[in-house]
Amino acid sequence: MTPDRSPGLAESARALAAGEVTSRTLVERTLARIEAGRPVLNAFRIVRAEAALAEADAADRELAAGGRRPLLGVPVAVKDDTDVAGEPTAFGCAGDFPPVTEDGEAVRRLRAAGAVIVGKTNTCELGQWPFTEGRAFGDTRNPWHPGHTPGGSSGGSAAAVAAGLVPAALGSDGAGSVRIPAAWTRLIGIKPQRGRISTWPRPDPFQGITVNGTLARTVADAALLLDAASGSHARDVHRPPSLTVADAVGRDPGRLRVALSLKPPFTAVPARLHPQIRARVTELAGQLAALGHEVTEDDPPYGQIGLAFVPRATAGIAELVAEAPDPALLDPRTRGAARLGRLLGGAPLRAARRAEVALQRRIGAFFRSYDVILAPTTAEPPPRIGALYGLGGAATDRAMIGACPYAWPWNVLGWPGVNVPAGFAGDGLPVGAQLLGPAGSEPLLVSLAAQLEAELRWHERWPPEPAG
Repeated sequence: MTPDRSPGLAESARALAAGEVTSRTLVERTLARIEAGRPVLNAFRIVRAEAALAEADAADRELAAGGRRPLLGVPVAVKDDTDVAGEPTAFGCAGDFPPVTEDGEAVRRLRAAGAVIVGKTNTCELGQWPFTEGRAFGDTRNPWHPGHTPGGSSGGSAAAVAAGLVPAALGSDGAGSVRIPAAWTRLIGIKPQRGRISTWPRPDPFQGITVNGTLARTVADAALLLDAASGSHARDVHRPPSLTVADAVGRDPGRLRVALSLKPPFTAVPARLHPQIRARVTELAGQLAALGHEVTEDDPPYGQIGLAFVPRATAGIAELVAEAPDPALLDPRTRGAARLGRLLGGAPLRAARRAEVALQRRIGAFFRSYDVILAPTTAEPPPRIGALYGLGGAATDRAMIGACPYAWPWNVLGWPGVNVPAGFAGDGLPVGAQLLGPAGSEPLLVSLAAQLEAELRWHERWPPEPAG
């Protein structure tokens, strides 16, 4: 990689509007960084070099004519589960996927804000795992420690942003797939309220547990991208009331009641919180207390929430496997999950969907006592490349649950969460913490995250340049 790193999203938009740089220059530099980073990071499945330069030239003409849109001419990336017209959407899978004819609604809205889509980032097969490795595209590596994964399933987006290849990127989060890679690459990762960013042309992906979200180095950039991408398609299942999130950056959140929750929700597999992650998250709680917030150690009444997750997740995999051009090319673990999803796709799935309202009511009552939950994003630091990829189905599930037991309940509930950097564990491996809130709490979570960022300045530290 070159020492040149991308300016932030807001800074890029400001410089373009001020005439300090052209979109073509920003996009050319971005494409050069992506190419230079390819041998080490392997963050992109598709690079739209020719198309992106044409879009940049069009943005420059509009800027010269006085046009002003929030992201006019700014390069961004999207995860390869999101439709970009003229490109295939392989979602981490091998096989011959035809190009799609229309942008997904989130991409359409980014284009309406003026963004230039430079490429589609790598993701593990159908977004199932907290690592981004696969036979279709190889290993995506962590810019902080290339021997380790950046996480998943939005690992390509996280690696690209953390390394400074692009200023920000879209990801998706069905069990922590934005928050986990954000934690393991030292980024802000916003998982918004279900439906905040449209998932169209999939109106209810993974039976409602998957949402689109944003990854960036700063709270302001993640919020800016969220606002640009937000909005509903007329045929979306979930259409929450609109709100603006970027305005909350710099706003005093007030004195909040924060629950420090270190106990993972119950799962059939034991999960142990790494002592150094416990220490880092506890230190972050101390920082919140120093800022004037009331911090109490307490855990939400999760109960058997896992029973509402597994049928929805596996049924979602079964739906996607049925669309694959060549299912024989898929990972055996994917085919196994699809078989389970077909078994659970009747009465168990209906029961899982019905359980959501009661879970929201019970866990929502916790927010009568607290405003925000602070919890670890993961139980372990990022694993080494290959540590989980070579396992069988049951062993992968055990390892995945042991490493990442904290994020998925908020997907069942459909509520917002924001990963913030929490420091490092082991030999300089990034770890993170989640700020979690009830429905529609993105502005509060963003305000609190920005308050922490102003104190801790985590965005000022970059990954080391790779040797050679």
